[in-house]
Amino acid sequence: MKKKCLILILFLFVASVGSSQNFDKAKLDSYFDAFEAGDRFMGSVAVSKNGELIYTRSLGYTDVGNKNKANKNTKYRIGSISKTFTAALVLKGVEEGKIDLNQSIDKFFPEFPNASNITVLQLLQHRSGIHNFTDDENYLSWNTMPKPEKEMVDIIIKGGSDFEPNSKSEYSNSNYVLLSYILEKTFKKPYFKILSENIIQPLDLENTYLPNNAKKDEEESNSYSWRGKWVLEADTDVSIPMGAGGIVSTPVDLVTFSDALFGGKIVNDESLKQMETVKDNFGLGLFSIPFGKKRGWGHSGAIDGFSSVFTYFPDGDISYALTSNGTNVNNNDISIAVLSAVYGVPYEIPEFYNIELTSEDLDQYVGIYSSSDIPLKITITKEDGSLIAQATGQSSFPLEATGQDKFGFSPAGVVLEFTPEESTMVLKQGGGIFTFKKE
Repeated sequence: MKKKCLILILFLFVASVGSSQNFDKAKLDSYFDAFEAGDRFMGSVAVSKNGELIYTRSLGYTDVGNKNKANKNTKYRIGSISKTFTAALVLKGVEEGKIDLNQSIDKFFPEFPNASNITVLQLLQHRSGIHNFTDDENYLSWNTMPKPEKEMVDIIIKGGSDFEPNSKSEYSNSNYVLLSYILEKTFKKPYFKILSENIIQPLDLENTYLPNNAKKDEEESNSYSWRGKWVLEADTDVSIPMGAGGIVSTPVDLVTFSDALFGGKIVNDESLKQMETVKDNFGLGLFSIPFGKKRGWGHSGAIDGFSSVFTYFPDGDISYALTSNGTNVNNNDISIAVLSAVYGVPYEIPEFYNIELTSEDLDQYVGIYSSSDIPLKITITKEDGSLIAQATGQSSFPLEATGQDKFGFSPAGVVLEFTPEESTMVLKQGGGIFTFKKE
């Protein structure tokens, strides 16, 4: 749901996959021990094989201030993984003859401009052209306040259209918020009840739900961002993302959901095939996610300080899920390590180093940097003894010292290398190398 910073790259698993599938649980435990000792990641992972749980691990705190430790029943907001649940519910409605994928949405939203030219299928495929409301500059000024359906629909209408329906695909949370309302209008029940009756109860997902009040469950985690220390994030009110990003769950429940979805226990084979049909990179609530030469199906999510991913790989009948309430690393690297362990691929246990710099040491890096390579300025400031970077039009993020004149923001794979005597800075990310000069 929440916008990320600085040329963020779509999380895809990339590794060279071997043939061995000897699962070394002890090594994977050591891998996570390193993250726990370095205080780099808070969250949980789970893996199932052939429908049986083979690994779980939880680390960090659900409440940093009170030092409440996470466990396998700790609940996390899963952000846009909610879209997979919503897409499955829509397909169940189709199977029951209650929803027609090709019907226009003017039946549900007669007040919506261009509604007669937008279909339910186009909402599922992100091909409606409806503007993504979470991209709006003022979104973070109101996202913690409850919004009834009428107000949310008005906000989405005000955002307008970014392109003609069905002319291309572009990710928009607005699509799945509208699908949540379509489900409510069709089944004549609140979304949380539709979710519970059709997925949660049949699968016995004890730790999955869409919150229907502001009070948190006692095992529901807070979320945090890293700013030299863990800083509590404000909670987006669930009435806003609904089935686009509001569901709470655990990795254990997510792999159970994954096994059931791809095992034909939620929707039938025809519906699952529709969900897996990709058009311009989008399925229906699913993405194709690679791990080496293997191809899986799943979705990622991010809301407030939470981040998550789940994937099902037919090769080996593997379901994997990660949920996090705070990270100071690239979670994609964790996913690669877990899947490497499962498929018997070599991976390294990380070492973390703490480099201490004084406020005076940081002064030489502060300034505004511009580049002739890309139309982007990066402002470097100081805050509480740490460097903070902010790219043009994007959120700020903390930098961690990783070497002499070298800093990084590992969640986005960003590396900044400074040459203070020349007033230059080199940005490295995703294989790109860009030189900046201090103004």
